[in-house]
Amino acid sequence: MSKPSSGVKRATSPLNNFIFASRWLQLPLYLGLIAAQAVYVFHFWVELVHLLEAAFGNQHALQLLISSIGYKTDAAITSLNETVIMLVVLGLIDVVMISNLLIMVIVGGYETFVSRLNLEGHPDQPEWLDHVNASVLKVKLGTAIIGISSIHLLKTFINAANYDEKVLMWQTIIHIAFLLSAIAIAYADRLMSHHDKAH
Repeated sequence: MSKPSSGVKRATSPLNNFIFASRWLQLPLYLGLIAAQAVYVFHFWVELVHLLEAAFGNQHALQLLISSIGYKTDAAITSLNETVIMLVVLGLIDVVMISNLLIMVIVGGYETFVSRLNLEGHPDQPEWLDHVNASVLKVKLGTAIIGISSIHLLKTFINAANYDEKVLMWQTIIHIAFLLSAIAIAYADRLMSHHDKAH
């Protein structure tokens, strides 16, 4: 008796269809992340406008910037200095990196767990989306989190005078933990890919 060809669709039970359709419950989560992305965009532009206004001598914008970055000094700050600019710019970079992380989760997660985006041939299709899967997504997310943690750690060290030694120590330890976790995830993914190729 011949086996049915792989091209023939097999009938699935209503229960299987219902369980498979439950993946659409993730759609509101991804829409929520898009809303969070919009909030980050708004925050970025507010900080950038304050930076530009402070550069032109607006004292109110300068005080808002100093308050937002948590910068404290004994001397009164009446104009932008290198440290304030650096902390603000690092904050903007931090927003961009978190926004990139959101895009990876939204686009990669939706493509992997919900539905195909069918972007083949689209001129703006991200290169990494061609070979995205759950393992690749975990490695990319781990790398992105390390980048974000690095920016936070750099901001803390630049403004170290306003932080307790325990805060500096724990931020460094947490960053190292993120780094080791990402290395472990990448190594496990490599072992699994080699195992799959062997079989």
